[in-house]
Amino acid sequence: NAGADKVSINSAAVKRPELINELAAEFGSQCIVVAIDTRLMEDGVNRVHTHGGSKPTDIETIAWAKEIQERGAGEVLLTSMDHDGTKNGFACQALEKLSQIVNIPIIASGGAGKIEHFNEVFKSGNIDAALAASVFHFNEIGLKDLKTELKNNNIPIRL
Repeated sequence: NAGADKVSINSAAVKRPELINELAAEFGSQCIVVAIDTRLMEDGVNRVHTHGGSKPTDIETIAWAKEIQERGAGEVLLTSMDHDGTKNGFACQALEKLSQIVNIPIIASGGAGKIEHFNEVFKSGNIDAALAASVFHFNEIGLKDLKTELKNNNIPIRL
């Protein structure tokens, strides 16, 4: 009623997965984004983390993504905690693997540092959107420059 078009949940969904079902039933799947903070662990498996990526769980990231889709999430926002803040690029391999598992839109987060990283994630990650913060806040990448570059590389974008 306050005008929000979408809501994103993360740790609350891990703690109580049925929350996804309840929100999707009440507001529609198109309004529900489930964010997943993931880290590659020593055993070679990406696992879900909660509380801003600070608390590890035993939940395997791909299994959780399947479950959130089945429960009614309309989008998944995947943040690679290994890439977040590095400005060395997105977790393209993990995103590509995720895109082979789920049929809902995927938002990539974590690692943007230059325009080329956006080209790379859209081409290799098979994702629907990419999120970045500091590179825009500190004018390290101009939004108009990024959009023009993406359009020039045949990545659909509104100018």
